[in-house]
Order: sequence, then C-alpha cells, then structure tokens
Amino acid sequence: MSNNIVIAIDGYSSCGKSTLAKALARQLHFIYIDSGAMYRAVTLYFLREKINLHDRSAVGQALKNIHLNFNARDYQSHITLNEEEVSDEIRQMPVSDNVSAVAAIKEVRHEMVRQQQRMGRSKNIVMDGRDIGTTVFPDAQLKIFMTADPNVRAERRYKELAAKDPQITLEDVFENIAHRDYQDTTREESPLVRAKDAIILDNTNLSPDEQLQFALDKLNDLLEP
Repeated sequence: MSNNIVIAIDGYSSCGKSTLAKALARQLHFIYIDSGAMYRAVTLYFLREKINLHDRSAVGQALKNIHLNFNARDYQSHITLNEEEVSDEIRQMPVSDNVSAVAAIKEVRHEMVRQQQRMGRSKNIVMDGRDIGTTVFPDAQLKIFMTADPNVRAERRYKELAAKDPQITLEDVFENIAHRDYQDTTREESPLVRAKDAIILDNTNLSPDEQLQFALDKLNDLLEP
C-alpha cells in the first residue's frame, strides 16, 4: 500500500461515520482524525466564553486562542482543547444543539480545514465529517458518503446519550438530528453534499462489521493494479 492514502467519510449526523472511520484506521493501521470533534471543541469554547456568533471580530479573536490536539489511545480519538481533555463534554446536548451553527461560520471552517489538511499532508489517514471529500481532501483516494433512515439514526444517538443524560428523550434527539440535517445541507459555507465520486453507504440495516467490510472491499478495488 502506497504512502499518504486518504480515506474521506462524509454523511449525515448519527450515521456511524466515526465508528466506521475508527474501525478502518484500526484495521489498516492508519491515523484517525475526528473532524467533527474539532468543530464540537470549538463550539464548546464558544459556549464557555459566551462568544456572539454574529460578531465576526470576536469569532476571529477566539479562534486564535483555540489550540486543538488529538491523542490516540487504543485507536480511540481523545481531543484536547487548550490541553484540557474534552472528549466527553463535547458530546453533550448543549454542544450538539449549537455545533451546526458554529460549523457554518466561514472563519471557523477555514481554520479547521487548514488544520485538517496539515494533519493529512504526510500520513495515511481516515477522516470523517461533512465536507472531507468535497472541501478538505477532494483528491482522497476513497470517498464514502454515509446515510441511514432518520428514525434509526435518532434511536442510535438516543442510546448513546441516555446513558450519560437520563433526562434526554428520543423526541429531543430526533428534533436535534432533523435540525442539524437542515443546517448542514443549507449552510452557505461548505454545505453537506455528496462528492460526485463518493460511494454511498446506506447503513440502515447493516452491522458495524458489514460496514467495515464494505469499505475495505471498496478500498481494495481501488488499489488493485
């Protein structure tokens, strides 16, 4: 396998993009970069500092004070915000409710794309997000676009959140997902769209192992001489 292979996984929220990306990284011994966690960490910082999203000067200044890093342990992605581990906090509903609005800001996206491209310049990586195959790595060797039935996505996400927040309801999660879908697909800056050469993976009825095999088969097809 040649050097500097990039696998880009895009798609809707709660489709299991991170699960597949982590499994691929583990199987292939690639580096996993969770772009969504980066936007969530920025959102967390903005919430803590009460940054007005409509004040572009304040947003720009805040971005200068945000330093993100990934620490890989057991192929799990642990993100630090200014050296503080925030991997669990960025998954809570306050961040989920605001991350799409933050991610729609041009200055935020440009800064995150700059950091993402730096990470993928000289390593074999798997990266998941909303615009990896269209904006961040348009020349990625393999692009996968993930989707699933919205009700299934909401149920999956609810199971994740309920263990940490017993107050959350399935209705809350479904509404959050619907709202994020709308924001992600209609935002002006790098909206969620499928790259023309991306392979669609509808995992409504697929197990994680079946999704992994699907992706491995597609990669093997591309790399065969």
